Amino acid sequence: MGVENRRIPPNQRVTSKFPVLHEGPIPKFDPKTWDFMVEGLVENPVRLTYEEFLKLPKTVSISNFHCVTGWSKLDNKWKGVVFKTISDLVKPLKEAKYVTVIAEGDYTTSLLLEDLLEDDVLLAYRLDDKPLEPKHGGPLRLVVPKKYAYKSAKWVRKLRFTREQELGYWETRGYSNTADPWKEERYA
Repeated sequence: MGVENRRIPPNQRVTSKFPVLHEGPIPKFDPKTWDFMVEGLVENPVRLTYEEFLKLPKTVSISNFHCVTGWSKLDNKWKGVVFKTISDLVKPLKEAKYVTVIAEGDYTTSLLLEDLLEDDVLLAYRLDDKPLEPKHGGPLRLVVPKKYAYKSAKWVRKLRFTREQELGYWETRGYSNTADPWKEERYA
């Protein structure tokens, strides 16, 4: 097995393109009115403007992206804020075990807080040295490389820390809640 094959989960194929898949229309973005909120089981709920969000400590991360439909795009260069930075800012309460990610158009997904605290999980606003295009989730998308891409919500606006898991859009429609591409956890 070649090195590249070890980077591709079972039954995935590599693409050089970045296919565009999403539910609903691409939302309009106005940096003057856009905000990002964190609420729920946290000591310090926050509301940040786009300008304030861009001032948070940033990082560059190169990771692979795996879609549940069977394609993988390798070596994506994301720039954004590591999820742990947000967690440190809001200080989750001890009973917070999950985070519901709320995006434009009422799209949601939910992950274990523990999974989101991995070093490679970030809220990205740039891809391959360019502003993240709206069709790919700009101005802000979650990137969770170890999960299928439906967990990497586009157009993120709010995070809610919770005790119980709130199933998201695709999870309530029969997709796997754990979404591990290496175990082919595509469907519930």
